[in-house]
Amino acid sequence: MKFGVVVFPGSNCDQDAVDALELMDQEVVKLWHKDHDLQGCDFIILPGGFSYGDYLRTGSVARFSPIMNEVIAHANRGGYLMGICNGFQVLAEARLVPGVLLRNANQQYICKNIYLSPQSPDALLTAGLDRPAYKIPMAHGEGRFFADADTLKSLNDNGQVLFRYCDETGAITDAANPNGSLENIAGITNKGKNVFGMMPHPERAADPALGNMDGRLILDQILKTVLV
Repeated sequence: MKFGVVVFPGSNCDQDAVDALELMDQEVVKLWHKDHDLQGCDFIILPGGFSYGDYLRTGSVARFSPIMNEVIAHANRGGYLMGICNGFQVLAEARLVPGVLLRNANQQYICKNIYLSPQSPDALLTAGLDRPAYKIPMAHGEGRFFADADTLKSLNDNGQVLFRYCDETGAITDAANPNGSLENIAGITNKGKNVFGMMPHPERAADPALGNMDGRLILDQILKTVLV
């Protein structure tokens, strides 16, 4: 398994993703946004940050970076692709996952630990997760997931919801929803379940030095599932 982390102008979580994967003893390369070569990577990650300064809409400019032609083709061939925070926004702008990410309901940037409840029984990131709640950092101003009623029904019917915001016991409540996302949705996958988007940052909870390894448990699912 070879991982590629795309770097856009304004990415600031690319090294976090690289460090987390290297702690997992994985081969990782950084992929510059102007390149057209995925360097033989099997799994592509679009990291968090403020690509192109979040001008126009979050992710809307990065979606047209040269390397996205190759990233989109990779995903359309069934290749694995994950967007975290700003990367999730890029995926939505590229129509690689349904729905949109809107300004948080409180109109403020939120940076804190939250809890996630795994939802999909057969998606790559969640199939092997057996705890009711995982503590993961979030840091975004535009992470409120929204989709129309038909899209929302399709996501639920197809098992495409990866995570919902919950409390520390796993209860999915309005009080546990930090940004106003519809149905507490924190992450989704495409219909083919090879493209994954989530707003919280598992790579920021993957090092013992940080005092939280819940994110590592999520990232480990990639290896447990793909490398079996």
